[in-house]
Amino acid sequence: MLRIEHVYWLLGAFLAFAAIANLRERRIPMAAFWAILACAFLFGDAILAALAAGSRWPAQAMGVGVIGLGIMAARGKLGTSAEDETTLASRRASAQRLGNRLFGPALVIPLVTLVGVLAGPWLRWGETVLIEPRHATLTALGLACVIALIAALRVTRAALATGMSEGRRVLDALGWAALLPMLLATLGSVFASTGVGDAISALVGMLIPVDSRLACLLAFALGMVLFTVIMGNAFAAFPVLMAGIGLPLLVLRHGADPAILGSIGMLTGYCGTLLTPMAANFNIVPAVLLELPDQYGVIRAQWPSALALLAVNFLLMWFLVFR
Repeated sequence: MLRIEHVYWLLGAFLAFAAIANLRERRIPMAAFWAILACAFLFGDAILAALAAGSRWPAQAMGVGVIGLGIMAARGKLGTSAEDETTLASRRASAQRLGNRLFGPALVIPLVTLVGVLAGPWLRWGETVLIEPRHATLTALGLACVIALIAALRVTRAALATGMSEGRRVLDALGWAALLPMLLATLGSVFASTGVGDAISALVGMLIPVDSRLACLLAFALGMVLFTVIMGNAFAAFPVLMAGIGLPLLVLRHGADPAILGSIGMLTGYCGTLLTPMAANFNIVPAVLLELPDQYGVIRAQWPSALALLAVNFLLMWFLVFR
């Protein structure tokens, strides 16, 4: 069975490769950054097992490593090394030669993920389910990325070593921003566990008429956007808003369908992602990679689409969640 642990080990192996490659180039801060992160993916289960057995030092060591990640990111020493003009010219020539075929491997990722999630219960080898049901989405996503890599190598006729090196180059270009989705999702869980959702529920109860479906739904939609703008990711906003408004007011009080509310509510939060520099890996890093003169140019181009999607998502929730 393909389990989520296998995906984590694969990620850890790639991060270890990135650390070794940077170490060979004497880029010590970048190598240390990816090495610490690789340890979390490769030895996470062992750390949890040691903690359950009463040994705290592995978890404490990992905690020190996380603090080290923050210090290295704050120092601003992370990033890619300069590339020579010959390499850049070769990459441009290859892109022009391949044209739109380059988009094929990228489209493989969502397609295989969707097929893996929907067909997962029927993918079996004898009595064994091939994709772990409990983490079907993430496991299918990991499998899709491996298949997309194979497809990219076939399209470009490149060697695996080239694919790994180019992946490392992009990872180095992202730097600390590659961790934002994980960190922000964790931040949302921390907020929910510390009672921020209850505080929001009490505040909303004082500010809006909670007997009104429209008012509660509007507060939920705008709250998802606002918290996503503040924290940079809808994953961080979702547990807080669901705990504060979604479950107590919309689901329990007004009978909203939790599945529809959750799915469209998450999409509503991503309207905020299009509006904030806090979503650096979406809005700031691309501007840097494309060398745009305005670092906020991506956001300026996206805000009309964000507002239009917000209106559409709100109408979808209004007509669907209270059926």
